[in-house]
Amino acid sequence: MKQIRLILFIVSIAFSTNVLAQTVYTTKTGEKYHKSTCRYLKYSKKELTLDKAITLGFSACGVCKPTKENTKASSDAEANAIVYKAEGKAPSKKAVATQCTGKTQAGKRCKRKTKNADGRCYQH
Repeated sequence: MKQIRLILFIVSIAFSTNVLAQTVYTTKTGEKYHKSTCRYLKYSKKELTLDKAITLGFSACGVCKPTKENTKASSDAEANAIVYKAEGKAPSKKAVATQCTGKTQAGKRCKRKTKNADGRCYQH
């Protein structure tokens, strides 16, 4: 009987010390929250907890349908990494393709897309 109590005590301590939060993702301009595998997160992805996304007024995506049961749980260490990223201390890298800022011979703006930091495509 003491062994069963000891095992139950250890298991309860293990579960209570690892506080989990459900992680969802939002886009820069969107009003919905998504699972990490959603197709709408192709170009921009911002990580939040599910509770925070709901309090900020985001609603669930109709395509990936994120719920508490099917979203990834993150630990406190991951939550600290999220705060670290949000503060801007992590090195930034341009993730979204933008239109090239170069000019063509006709004097018009180039129509190619680029992810270069200088805003120019391979030809300019």
